[in-house]
Formats: sequence, C-alpha cells, structure tokens
Amino acid sequence: MPTHTQSRNAAQESAQHFFRIVDLRPDALAKQMRKKENAASAANTARLRELRLAKEAAEKPAAENGAAPRPKPVRAVRSVVRMTY
Repeated sequence: MPTHTQSRNAAQESAQHFFRIVDLRPDALAKQMRKKENAASAANTARLRELRLAKEAAEKPAAENGAAPRPKPVRAVRSVVRMTY
C-alpha cells in the first residue's frame, strides 16, 4: 500500500509534468489556439444571431396583424386548509 509521501510525490510529479508541457508550448501555438477558439465562438454567435433574426422576422407579420402572443397561464391560488385536532 502506498504511503502518504509516495502518493503526494506522485501527485506532485504529475503536476510538474503538466506544467513542463505547458512551458514547452511556444507562444505562437498558444496564440493560434486562442485565435481558433475566438473564431469558433464568433461563428457560433453569428449563427445564433441569424436564427434569432429569422425568428423575429417570421413573428413580425403575426404581430402586425393584431395577433397577440399567448399569455402565460395563470395558476390557481391554493386556499389555505386549516387543520384542527
């Protein structure tokens, strides 16, 4: 069974290995990865914006014709039941 110091040393070695790998990555690669992630995020935002605008355009004629959006259903208020013993 591993002792406390052995498991601690293993965890520390694992963490040091991770940080060594991060330090070995050149800055250009990190910048390229961030640029790719930002481009993907921007593309997703543009796609969602187009979907929202298309939905609003589809709903606009119905709103102009006087068709009001459906109201939220009103929940019935529960009456208080008093228990007597």
